[in-house]
Amino acid sequence: MKLTAHTLLLSAVIAGSSWSQDTNADNTGKNVRDRDDQSVTATDQSNAPADLKLTADIRKMVVGDDSLSMMAKNVKIVTIGGVVTLRGPVENEKEKAAIESHAKQAGAKKITNELEIKKS
Repeated sequence: MKLTAHTLLLSAVIAGSSWSQDTNADNTGKNVRDRDDQSVTATDQSNAPADLKLTADIRKMVVGDDSLSMMAKNVKIVTIGGVVTLRGPVENEKEKAAIESHAKQAGAKKITNELEIKKS
């Protein structure tokens, strides 16, 4: 019984210490930037059927592109009046260009490419 309790306690301590490690997930600066009325966020996505279809078509192309990293596949795609805004981190310039190319192929009238290359 003492061994089991000791094992459980040790497991809890180890698990707790791994959760508390700093993962540098602070994105406060970006959150402040996104509060600006000029920044397009996912909540700005138009509900017009054409805009929803364009966003979905771009997302399908991005997700289906095996050359893209998981980070790139998770970028934000927001369409308002046929104008597509791309936001979020990508691994490199090639991914940035590929996602913009997918938006063009899907029929975007105008693209605002705000994709950011991840800093090493």
